[in-house]
Amino acid sequence: MTALSILDLAFVPEGGTVADALRNTLDLAQHAERWGYTRFWLAEHHNMAGVASSATAVLIGYVAGGTRTIRVGAGGIMLPNHSPLVVAEQFGTLETLYPGRIDLGLGRAPGTDQETLRALRRDPTSAESFPQDVIELMELLGPERPGRHVHATPGTGTNVPIWILGSSLYGAQLAAELGLPYAFASHFAPDALHDALAIYRRLFKPSERLDRPYVMVGANVVAAETDAEAKRLFTSMQQSFANLFRGARGKLPPPIDDIDSYWSPLERAHASRMLACSFVGSPASVRDKLSRFVADTHADEVIVAAAIYDHAARLRSYELLAEVFR
Repeated sequence: MTALSILDLAFVPEGGTVADALRNTLDLAQHAERWGYTRFWLAEHHNMAGVASSATAVLIGYVAGGTRTIRVGAGGIMLPNHSPLVVAEQFGTLETLYPGRIDLGLGRAPGTDQETLRALRRDPTSAESFPQDVIELMELLGPERPGRHVHATPGTGTNVPIWILGSSLYGAQLAAELGLPYAFASHFAPDALHDALAIYRRLFKPSERLDRPYVMVGANVVAAETDAEAKRLFTSMQQSFANLFRGARGKLPPPIDDIDSYWSPLERAHASRMLACSFVGSPASVRDKLSRFVADTHADEVIVAAAIYDHAARLRSYELLAEVFR
């Protein structure tokens, strides 16, 4: 049976505060736990007024401390921004506090712009050492080995599950080579989805961590009582993507009645391509669309994002999704 999980960015809505966003993230996780979702992941982004999940490990601790059973993790940590030792210590601490509930998804992109990357004090070429950094991190979180002089405390022996995240063939090849689970970012970069999954499954090498390929795919889902209501809620995300093309990153805007009055034909084309794996509508519509997506990708798990302006509407969307997905 395909598992169902949530990817959250702690969206900050227009007129709202960061504190509101963080409280809403915990509230969503608590509801998701009751509704039977498998995981609740948070993503690292920087210098974005509408995203409050930048201190990802800290927020994971907040969510894990406010829930009891749901797995909580990073989807993901952008490894070029950090040293493997610091990440191992952070997630080793989380795993020690919340045993058996922490996931560590790793991305190769910086999750920000070049100016902010410099503010992070990281070498712009650090992404080139991503495979070596992943291996080092696996060793730091793995069992004690003779002759090792650097240890993550906490961290060593916690064996926090590591995932490779990606939106291209590069991550698929690395996940296959290392025998790790693979999550594809089809919720905003779907172009290489099928090629990446085919390569990952074909090249996968069983490892101590995983004996067969395991695929997670991302999707945007906005569910409401009617198709019209869901499509209106979805305009918040559509506006956000248009704003990205304009270089006007801001907080999550409220929905509007006519999205075509907001964006240009070129913005619409770009956004629609990036948001191709978005399933919007009534419960029946969402069920049918998402079922076809799962059948098409043969995914082991679907992780869902929902940039919905109103928190109550976002909760209702995830509740409806949980009901139809069963």
